[in-house]
Amino acid sequence: MATVSEWVEGARPRTLPNAIAPVVAGIGAAIALDAFSWWRSLLALLVSLSLIIGVNFANDYSDGIRGTDEHRVGPLRLVGSGAANPKAVLRAALTSLGLAGVLGLTLVALSGYWWLLAMGALCILGAWFYTGGKKPYGYYGLGELAVFVFFGLAGVLGTVYVQAGRVSWDALGCAVAVGSFSMAVLVANNLRDIPTDIESGKHTLATRMGDGGTRKLYLTLVTVPYALTVLMGVWHPLLFITFVTAPLLLKPIKAVGGGGKGRELIPALRDTGMAMLAWAVLSAVALAL
Repeated sequence: MATVSEWVEGARPRTLPNAIAPVVAGIGAAIALDAFSWWRSLLALLVSLSLIIGVNFANDYSDGIRGTDEHRVGPLRLVGSGAANPKAVLRAALTSLGLAGVLGLTLVALSGYWWLLAMGALCILGAWFYTGGKKPYGYYGLGELAVFVFFGLAGVLGTVYVQAGRVSWDALGCAVAVGSFSMAVLVANNLRDIPTDIESGKHTLATRMGDGGTRKLYLTLVTVPYALTVLMGVWHPLLFITFVTAPLLLKPIKAVGGGGKGRELIPALRDTGMAMLAWAVLSAVALAL
């Protein structure tokens, strides 16, 4: 049986900024529309956290039973390492995704925007079929696109919509920025795993683009949020404060751009996620003010 600490590590807490950042940015955009609701924001945050923990356990289970995690570099894989029974990890995944569904249904019912049920169902299905099912889309180079949609567009715009009943250009800008950050985190992860993914037959976007192309993609993605800051800052000058988060990316940019491999890239995931969260927090404050 896996220990409590192993279960916590298996949930991959370093990915939690990917779930928190879109909600925080969405809260800032909602405040700018004079539509902030603390309980709707809290429910949106809990949905996002449950969803990402669910997808992490689902990924652990699906990759583990396929054998693609046996020689993976990085955080503990519960199934691949043999630390936990596959059925136990599957139950954890389904429980987390089920909780996301219940919380999402509650949010939709209380807000009255019933059409959002379709978006919620799509998010849960996307979480499972990332590496689950007979033809997981994560094995066909579509993982980054899914992250952009679910933890960028859906996360930010959904948070705004359940509070304001509409979205704004500010919300869209934040959604694209956070989505680009989230993509960068996954790109760094898949860059690290190129050798083992090729060996196991997992065709991620990184294996298709190759080492050099993947590094260029990462550097492009972490530039997008700051380019959007300049554009949005024309109307909201306070947003320029988000540039103080740029130094958080110096080490990951050096690791990725400098040819780092394997374990050398692990801190890049954490630092990119922290830069994303810091950018989202400061953007929310700027929009709120």
